[in-house]
Amino acid sequence: MCGLLAYLRDPSADPSAELVAAVSGAAHLMRHRGPDEPGTWADDDESPTVVLGFNRLSIIDIAHSHQPLSWGPPEEPGRYKLVFNGEIYNYLELRDELSARHGADFATDGDGEAILAAYHHWGTDALHRLRGMFAFALWDTVERELFCARDPFGIKPMFMATGSGGTIVGSEKKCLLDLAPVADIDLAIDERALQHYTVLQYVPEPETLHRGVRRLESGSYARIRPGGAPKVTRYFVPRFAAVPFAADAEQGRYDEITAVLEDSVAKHMRADVTVGAFLSGGIDSTAIAALAMRHNPRLITFTTGFEREGFSEVDVAVASAEAIGARHVTKVVSQAEFVAALPEIVWYLDEPVADPALVPLFFIAREARKHVKVVLSGEGADELFGGYTIYREPLSLKAFDYVPGRLRRSLGKASRPLPDGMRGKSLLHRGSLTLEQRYYGNARSFSDAQLRAVMPGFRPEWTHTDVTAALYAESDGWDSVARMQHVDLFTWLRGDILVKADKMTMANSLELRVPFLDPEVFAVASRLPFDQKITRATTKYALRRALEPIVPAHVLNRAKLGFPVPIRHWLRSGELLDWAYAMVATSQTDGLIDLVGVRRMLEEHRNGAADHSRRLWTVLIFMLWYAIFVEKSVVPEISEPTYPVQL
Repeated sequence: MCGLLAYLRDPSADPSAELVAAVSGAAHLMRHRGPDEPGTWADDDESPTVVLGFNRLSIIDIAHSHQPLSWGPPEEPGRYKLVFNGEIYNYLELRDELSARHGADFATDGDGEAILAAYHHWGTDALHRLRGMFAFALWDTVERELFCARDPFGIKPMFMATGSGGTIVGSEKKCLLDLAPVADIDLAIDERALQHYTVLQYVPEPETLHRGVRRLESGSYARIRPGGAPKVTRYFVPRFAAVPFAADAEQGRYDEITAVLEDSVAKHMRADVTVGAFLSGGIDSTAIAALAMRHNPRLITFTTGFEREGFSEVDVAVASAEAIGARHVTKVVSQAEFVAALPEIVWYLDEPVADPALVPLFFIAREARKHVKVVLSGEGADELFGGYTIYREPLSLKAFDYVPGRLRRSLGKASRPLPDGMRGKSLLHRGSLTLEQRYYGNARSFSDAQLRAVMPGFRPEWTHTDVTAALYAESDGWDSVARMQHVDLFTWLRGDILVKADKMTMANSLELRVPFLDPEVFAVASRLPFDQKITRATTKYALRRALEPIVPAHVLNRAKLGFPVPIRHWLRSGELLDWAYAMVATSQTDGLIDLVGVRRMLEEHRNGAADHSRRLWTVLIFMLWYAIFVEKSVVPEISEPTYPVQL
């Protein structure tokens, strides 16, 4: 586990020995990702073509797997140099196979050499063999090529930027911004990406809010040669291909789910340090913790909540921990703590994410790091097994399938003059739309009319279909739930869920592992038919059946809650409201955001005339991001990580 950074100089740019120092300084900005061992490597100290920087968090083979990691076959020793962020959970099996089939030799006991040897012998096919989370940059000294790759689901991040001075790739965008003057990167605000953010609550891949910085998408790799732009290829193309349950084989399919989850958790428990688990009180995290207990009976679980009634799962999580026999640690977050941490949290995020749940996640990660170095969590179960309530919408709208298209559109028009909040208005409106028109993920923040009131540069042609149209084309012919899952894999999961999971844990030098997001688990989940994912009574039907022997009864059919945050209440009184007024009063985003319109929304929300909490939070987080990364009027206090290596 580490934060990686690579600079590939354009041959036309002037060589400079200072480039090594520049990369080292930029890498220091992500020291929280790897406080155990920082460093840099260059192919030439005086006039380097490539410079690699890293910050290592030692998890596996602490004593030997230093980075950049060097490996090569006997005839080309040291051919490859690797900086690698993540973990390969099946590295032991890969090393055995590479040794037996190809005679590969290894100098360490870690997983990094398995990547290098697999790439040498299998090329890009190696990516299909890796079970884990990863983003890596591999310099081939013979081909003079930088090969970069990201795991199938996008658990680990990678940013890329190319300018006249060269190409930069890295785990954190702030490092690329620091090197932007050297590489001559365009740092103008991408207004199209900003509009996408306001609607979705996150910036969709591959965009970022800076025009010259993009992201290597999940499940993709890039080849970069000096002087050339990255050539990106998608290697993971997920498919939800339902296989109906045979009448006499239903239990066997549930047992298959149980078995693959047991295997995934077992491999995710591989570490030379203590492993804990996040426990929200829901079925997903409880299942992971219960399976982890089989490998570590002294497992510590962690949860967080707020003092306000209805915004805490602490009691349920405590009961779940007692039921499975785990030691449990809780962290209750006050409104004052919440507000004080916001600048630091947004600095760690790199890109704005308007999901308030990432704040309590930051605090529970900080608490967990006092006890462990690695935690397991339940992210991904909803996308793979059909867990979101919105996935049941096709059942409630099924009657509209039998209404002719012209009449459906007329029903939609008839709903427009009805008062907002009137019973049936939303049903008529959504029933008049196709799935492609109405569904673009779990986030629904601004309507077009609301967006016009706060964005002077609003463009109606910049819509969610920019992000989803190609995805729906790929899923043509699938059932409606499978199509929604497919959209969420490429939007909500990698844009929100995994960003906050990675950034908030790594901010505290804590590694988070997600056993549901494993290729073998996906292979089983992707074959589930429609009726094994959602019913009129529940979601994740097959998963719940599979987990009956594992998860305590009080959790098994409990409604999803997660880490709810009382934003709606706090934006009406107290420290958060004061902070919001101060942000609007001092923000310099008036060319992008209508500050008068935002203040009007804030007033309406404060006096109870409307609930603008979600929209306000989206705009306020962008304002804070802008103040940190563009205005530089807010400079968060970032403490130096001081965590010792756990042996």
